[in-house]
Amino acid sequence: MKLSIGIVGLPNVGKSTLFKILTKQEVHIANYPFATIDPNVGVVSVPDERLQALAELHRSKKIIPAIVEFYDIAGLVKGAAGGEGLGNQFLSHIREVEIIIEVVRVFASEEIIHVENKIDPIKDIEAINTELILKDIETVQKRLEKLEKEAKTGDKSKIKDWETMKKTLDGLNKNILARNIGQELLDEPSVKELNLLTAKPQIYLFNGKEEEVNADLKNKISAFGGKSLDADYLIADLSKETSVSNLIRKAYEILGLISFFTTGEDETRAWAIKKGQKAPQAAGVIHSDFEKKFIRAEIISSDKLLEAGDWQRAKQKGLIRLEGKDYVMRDGDVMIVRHG
Repeated sequence: MKLSIGIVGLPNVGKSTLFKILTKQEVHIANYPFATIDPNVGVVSVPDERLQALAELHRSKKIIPAIVEFYDIAGLVKGAAGGEGLGNQFLSHIREVEIIIEVVRVFASEEIIHVENKIDPIKDIEAINTELILKDIETVQKRLEKLEKEAKTGDKSKIKDWETMKKTLDGLNKNILARNIGQELLDEPSVKELNLLTAKPQIYLFNGKEEEVNADLKNKISAFGGKSLDADYLIADLSKETSVSNLIRKAYEILGLISFFTTGEDETRAWAIKKGQKAPQAAGVIHSDFEKKFIRAEIISSDKLLEAGDWQRAKQKGLIRLEGKDYVMRDGDVMIVRHG
């Protein structure tokens, strides 16, 4: 599966700089709001040492990592939900991604202007979240109006959907992010299909030095996640070419993704799937026919395969297991699919 991440934040907080570090692409970085209008899109490899080791073991001709798409979305400002600063256009771009990284400025600089003329990370986070909530309110209200008419026909499913949508709107009107309103509501098909902005997991990336992120800020950030684990933070000084591989790993963790591998002389490849998926579903990621015609799979952990030295030795040692349709895939599994 493809993992897509949207990079959001106020103007001039370091979004495009982060994008450039991640993708090594040249993008337009300027010291004024709305230097970016259309989102820059970059494809980044998921860092995984096991992939390289397996490729070396089999002298693979090709190495294909799992990938992440990063969307550098133009800076949002107060009033974006109402169209301020082309906000409606920018917010629609966020709807297409699975997870949001909000870049929050904590560094001080007289050379780089702040859109509010003051460095206040909590206020900045609240400003962005408010715009996302306002856009979700607009989306839910439109759906609610349509459901109200449909519910009047007496259709029980539409009445239930109307009640669900009303609860969702009530939560948003109380300034609660959709992901904190309640998992039961989020799991309702009528809510899922709206792809609400504030239902998406979020990672806050504090752009600055470790000492610029005080304990109070770290404590307050948990409030934005509510009781869920969908709000987390990382600290990175984007003025330096800091490694941000932790960002991708954190996104993987929050979305519940794992990697499995196929390997041989032709290629070694990493595949991303949801934690808890079974062998036939994993096989279907490789090729849709494999899921339909799945019989069994030969499975070994990448660690044990590397330790054994090659597939044949692993088989001789009895390390390769034959698993059926009910096998739940584990992170790091190496798979050969037997299909009809």
